[in-house]
Amino acid sequence: MSDTTERRSRFGAYLAGLRRNSGRSQRQFAAALCAASGVRSLTRNEVSRWERGERIPDVWLPAFAQVLGVPLHELEQAVAYARGDTQATLPRDVTPLVDLLPAGEVWEPSEAPHGRRIGAETVDGLAARVHGLRLADDVLSGGDLIAPAFRELRAAIRLHRESEHSEDTGRRLLVQIGELGQIAGWIASDAGRGDDAERAYRLGVSAARQAGDPVLLAQLVGSLGYHLSNNGREREGLELAKAAVAEAGPDAPAATRALFLDRLAWAHTCAGETQPALRALGEAHAALDATDSAPAPSWAYWVDREELEVMDARVFTELRRPLRAVPLLQGVLGRYDATHVRELALYRSWLAVALADANEPEQAAEEARRVIDASGDLSSERTAHRARAVLRRLRAYEDVPEVRAVLAGHGRLLLT
Repeated sequence: MSDTTERRSRFGAYLAGLRRNSGRSQRQFAAALCAASGVRSLTRNEVSRWERGERIPDVWLPAFAQVLGVPLHELEQAVAYARGDTQATLPRDVTPLVDLLPAGEVWEPSEAPHGRRIGAETVDGLAARVHGLRLADDVLSGGDLIAPAFRELRAAIRLHRESEHSEDTGRRLLVQIGELGQIAGWIASDAGRGDDAERAYRLGVSAARQAGDPVLLAQLVGSLGYHLSNNGREREGLELAKAAVAEAGPDAPAATRALFLDRLAWAHTCAGETQPALRALGEAHAALDATDSAPAPSWAYWVDREELEVMDARVFTELRRPLRAVPLLQGVLGRYDATHVRELALYRSWLAVALADANEPEQAAEEARRVIDASGDLSSERTAHRARAVLRRLRAYEDVPEVRAVLAGHGRLLLT
């Protein structure tokens, strides 16, 4: 790669980082630039060209500065770098998320609450909003939801600290804080804000423990373990996944026990432990088949046979067993709700890797294109990470024309 090409690629990655950090998809960012500048001709495709380093958005820099809240001189410095100015350097491209939670990792309620008295109706309203966040997460990305999720979490904590309520209402409120901690942690992780995710999970653990809800506590512990397993802390993640299964116990609702065992299988996989991973997959399916189980909590609404098959396929892909992974993923993708764009992109990313492992590079390249096209329009670090993983796997087939075209068009994503 020439110095000019590399500089442009890094410049494009810098712009992409700023855009993702703002929580916008490429299409949303194009619309925001149009609104700021009064020009209506900009499309998502032009944003994509900028982020590939193919073009430099000179005349758009004032609108960039306004929309992103970045000093204009920093953007001009980045452009100078892209044009080859040896005195220019690329500015830092990521700014930390504004902390929306109270100080400290673990929340403790006030011993002497004061303020208005609340009852069941207030908690019911909060529960409806929490479930609304979960449903929104099915179709939106972390960058779209992180601000409202953390605002709700902070408001719920303040409500418990400052209001008066009965013991039962207080416990129910703690449960909702725990559930908010879980969904806020999941959303923050999807937005690429790992520290915020870990903090939200730990806060939720504190609330669930105080509420005396072992299944919710297991959900939070398992969610934190899953987050750690996916972010280079495999041994910690595995220990937490084991703790979640133990905490929930054998009498937990079938769907939740299956979920915790599925996460345990993934944690074993990330830790390089093949046979324990496969055993946990089998136990997850057996748990879901239980007919004498208690009803599942509302937050487990999405756990079904299809989701277990997705985890089966992910584990088989990571263990390099493509003949088992490919048909599972193809079957799920053929039935999956088209509105769940992020999940479709994620599942296609594992299919692309499994196809590459099965020595089907042409099909893998086609799936890779679909993953990259979808991830560019999502404010999700999970899909961006998986797009990079697919491109790295395709490098083994650079001599295949279809693969070479994908790498030539999108290889700059590996610089982000």
